[in-house]
Amino acid sequence: AVVAMLATAFFAVPARAEQCGSQAGGALCPNCLCCSQFGWCGSTSDYCGSGCQSQCSGSCGSTPNPPSSGGVASIIPESLFNQMLLHRNDAACPANGFYTYAGFIAAANAFPGFGTTGAPDVQKRELAAFLAQTSHETTGGWATAPDGPYAWGYCFKEEQGGASGPDYCEPSAQWPCAAGKKYYGRGPIQISYNYNYGPAGQAIGAGILANPDLVATDPTVSFETAVWFWMTPQSPKPSCHDVMTGPPPLTRPPAGCRATASSPTSSTAASSAAMALTAASPTGSASTNDTVTCLGSATATTWTAPTRRPSTA
Repeated sequence: AVVAMLATAFFAVPARAEQCGSQAGGALCPNCLCCSQFGWCGSTSDYCGSGCQSQCSGSCGSTPNPPSSGGVASIIPESLFNQMLLHRNDAACPANGFYTYAGFIAAANAFPGFGTTGAPDVQKRELAAFLAQTSHETTGGWATAPDGPYAWGYCFKEEQGGASGPDYCEPSAQWPCAAGKKYYGRGPIQISYNYNYGPAGQAIGAGILANPDLVATDPTVSFETAVWFWMTPQSPKPSCHDVMTGPPPLTRPPAGCRATASSPTSSTAASSAAMALTAASPTGSASTNDTVTCLGSATATTWTAPTRRPSTA
């Protein structure tokens, strides 16, 4: 009888679920622990070594960098942010007044390593790529626009026609759609679909699966969804962050991509690696060139990716 009771108790213990990374919706480990390739948190080489998904240095600090000095704010002060996104607050832009510098810095500080990894030129390259890609996603520019077509990034905060379009809801037991809600593109990266809203909300601690409109009403949450997408690996692809701060650029195109010298960056590319490489390329779109030149950083990569929506599938 005792043996039977012990056996029953043993089999009644539920299996532990993965704690972090792509296996846990992009969640970060607590206390700055490393996230292993298998989705577990720890501080040894088994967690922080080969295949580590996030916080791989094992140290991320506990005090956010102040807006006035250090961190991303020291690379992109508010004056440069305003210069790079010259017309984001134009009266003609639907997002007029929404994308704030404070929201950008708060989101940047919420993700250890974003824009602060590696040498100064690496940091500039990553931030240039991020701002170029998100500017492309939200541009309101046109061929004869004042100050050129690439000075109108962050003009939109929601997908045009999104409210009257499809709901972007895929059947999911893990990330069920809320009744009456639509998961069309919102924010700097135009995050779409419930399977992106769900893990993003879990990672940043915001209920955007239940209330996706938060991404278009709270500037910090909006920026956090974009940085989350940028920082999160999508197996088997690395994160944009890892590509921009990792080994030297590829010398040949990633599988499924094409060589180009003039194509604009992808529409929130599904291939994170290719998206990040393209966003920092001096031979990519003119909007990318403007941003990279402004930050004084460049890379010799010449590859771009096919156009697709963001996907964690």
